[in-house]
Amino acid sequence: MTRSAPAPARRLAFLFATILSAAWLLAGAAQADSRVLAKIDGAAITEDDVADAMQDIGPGLPQKLEGPARQKYVLDYLIDLRLAAAKAKADKLDQGADFERRLEYYHDKLAMESLLSQAGKAAQTDEAEHKAYDDAAKANPPVEEVHARHILLPTEEEAKAALERVKKGEDFAKVATELSKDPAGDGGDLGWFTKDRMVPEFADAAFKLQPGQVSDPVKSQFGWHVIKVEERRMRTFPPFDELKDQAARFVAQKAQSDLIASLHGAAKIERADDSGNLVPDPAPTPSATPATGDGAKPKTP
Repeated sequence: MTRSAPAPARRLAFLFATILSAAWLLAGAAQADSRVLAKIDGAAITEDDVADAMQDIGPGLPQKLEGPARQKYVLDYLIDLRLAAAKAKADKLDQGADFERRLEYYHDKLAMESLLSQAGKAAQTDEAEHKAYDDAAKANPPVEEVHARHILLPTEEEAKAALERVKKGEDFAKVATELSKDPAGDGGDLGWFTKDRMVPEFADAAFKLQPGQVSDPVKSQFGWHVIKVEERRMRTFPPFDELKDQAARFVAQKAQSDLIASLHGAAKIERADDSGNLVPDPAPTPSATPATGDGAKPKTP
C-alpha cells in the first residue's frame, strides 16, 4: 500500500527513513539475561549489543556476508568500538564543546526514534489497519484490464500489409517481431493495462476487442497500430490478508507524521530567510489517506 505525501510534509521523508531503520525499538528494552558473546577486560558484549550494532551498520554490509560470518563481523566491530572508545576516553577525547554537541544530537535522535516508534506501535490496531485498507479499497474499485499485443508501423499501407499476413494465418507475435517499430515489445506484447494507461485512440480500439480478435489499423500520435487482444479480466483490489503488513506500516507512519505535525503546531518555530531574518516556519500538514494504486506511470504504445 503506497501513498503520496502532502507537499508540506515532504521534508519529513528523511525523518521517517531514520524511524524505520530503528524498528528494533518496537521490540522493547533489552533483556537482562541476553547471552554474553565476548568480554573485554571483564566488560560483556551481549547478543542485544550485537543486535543494536547490526541495526546501525547492517545496511552497509555486503549482502554476500551472511549468517555466522555477518554476526562475527559485527561482533568484531563492537570489540574494536569498545577498545577505541576506551582509549579515546583515556585521552579525554570525549570532552569539550564539540563532543558534547554531537552527543546531544545522538541523544535527541535516539529519543525521537523511541517516541515515534512508540506512537507507531500504539497506532497499529486491527481497527485502524482495517480502516486504512477499506479507504484504499474504496479509492481503487474494480477496473477492466486487457492483455494485448500490437504491431506499430509508420504508414497505414504498411499496417494493412501486416494485418493481411495475420489474416492469412501467420502468428501475430512473429509478424510483430519482424515488422513492429516498437523496440520495447517482445512480439508486440504490451502486457496487462487499463484503458486510462494508453493513448485514447489505441485504448478505444483495444477495449472493443474480445480475446483473439485483431483490429483494423488504428492511427495514434506514434504511428499506425494493428492490435490483438489476448485476454480480458477485471482487476480487483487485493484482500486484506495480502495487504495487512502494508496497512500496518501506513497507520504507523501516519501516526508518526501526525504527531510531528502536532508538535510543530504547538511550538514557536522560526527559520532564517535569505536575508538572515527569522520568520515563522509553517507546520507540516498531517498525512492524508493514501491512494493505493500500483503507482505505475501511464503507458504509451
